Amino acid sequence: MEPNVKQAVPFFAVSNIEASIRYYSDGLGFEMANKWIDEGKLRWCWLQRGGAALMLQEFKKEGHDSWVPEGKVGVGVSICFICADALAFYREVTSRGIKASRPFVGNGMWVTSLLDPDGYRIEFESYTDVPEGTAYSEV
Repeated sequence: MEPNVKQAVPFFAVSNIEASIRYYSDGLGFEMANKWIDEGKLRWCWLQRGGAALMLQEFKKEGHDSWVPEGKVGVGVSICFICADALAFYREVTSRGIKASRPFVGNGMWVTSLLDPDGYRIEFESYTDVPEGTAYSEV
């Protein structure tokens, strides 16, 4: 019997969808696969890169269905993307000016972390045989 559940896709509420799209598309290399325009404004989109995806939706700040969070909505939320090569991803995004943590080996994986404009922690990881605790060096 084929599994019924196929994929988990993070759905982030964002304060400024244009800024978030620039971050994820221009900075991290995601591409827009789908979108929803409401009252002439982009409100929701589906972004993907390879086999991974995420959704962004700008929350309304006024009127019906409005919501104004007390702080950054992403604080405390972490999403891990498994890569073929997290070090290559790190080099790619930092070459575009994206701030990412120096990769290290934890739990048998290279890990680099980023914070998006709304405070969501995004981690990109890849399996490795390198010893635990090793920090990446570009030398």
